[in-house]
Amino acid sequence: MASRRMETKPVITCLKTLLIIYSFVFWITGAILLAVGVWGKLMLGPYISLIADNSTNAPYVLIGTGTTIIVFGLFGCFATCRGSPWMLKLYAMFLSLVFLAELVAGISGFVFRHEIKGTFLRTYNDAVQNYNAQDERSQAVDNVQRSLRCCGVLNYTSWYTSIYFPANGFPVSCCANLSDCNPQDLRNATIGPTKVHQQGCYELVTSFIETNMGIIAGVAFGIAFSQLIGMLLACCLSRFITANQYEMV
Repeated sequence: MASRRMETKPVITCLKTLLIIYSFVFWITGAILLAVGVWGKLMLGPYISLIADNSTNAPYVLIGTGTTIIVFGLFGCFATCRGSPWMLKLYAMFLSLVFLAELVAGISGFVFRHEIKGTFLRTYNDAVQNYNAQDERSQAVDNVQRSLRCCGVLNYTSWYTSIYFPANGFPVSCCANLSDCNPQDLRNATIGPTKVHQQGCYELVTSFIETNMGIIAGVAFGIAFSQLIGMLLACCLSRFITANQYEMV
């Protein structure tokens, strides 16, 4: 019996080391999610409003998920060091819940990507129609048009029906060349269209989503399936400790 315990000791030590490393990486993942959630809340609020009909809780979800992962990441390290079978099983159960949640979220995002595009079309069109160059959504529209070098929703004609156009013409963010674009030209129905970008922003944004959807889905599913590694390590370590009545030091 003693020799058997001596044989399993290197296995348990190896599993313990791997699980601590995994838990530390898992903890870092939580810290990243927390940071992204806080950054998204503080910096991306206006942009998020362009892709949602109503205010979204996505930043809060990331903050909550990141905080929970940080707590359980530390719990995983503690459970591994203690060598407590029930703690390891609880840790494995939490990892399984995270795996299922990430899997459902990834599949839902991929399946409903067309609905997301439709929502973006409605909300972005609404932002253009109610543009006033002052509020957050209007500033987000300006930033999108400048960064993507586009104008309007489908094209620059989207601005003709906006509340901003009758008095001000096209916004400056539509200008193809700022050095050759002045307010008088932008208010001129004949000259204005020749001074602005011809391509609409909706097509550029949705093309980017479609092009990178495979990469995004691959990364999301890769992160999700990494939870299986932690579950396997935690379950194996718990079983070895229980079966051999081994108390870790």
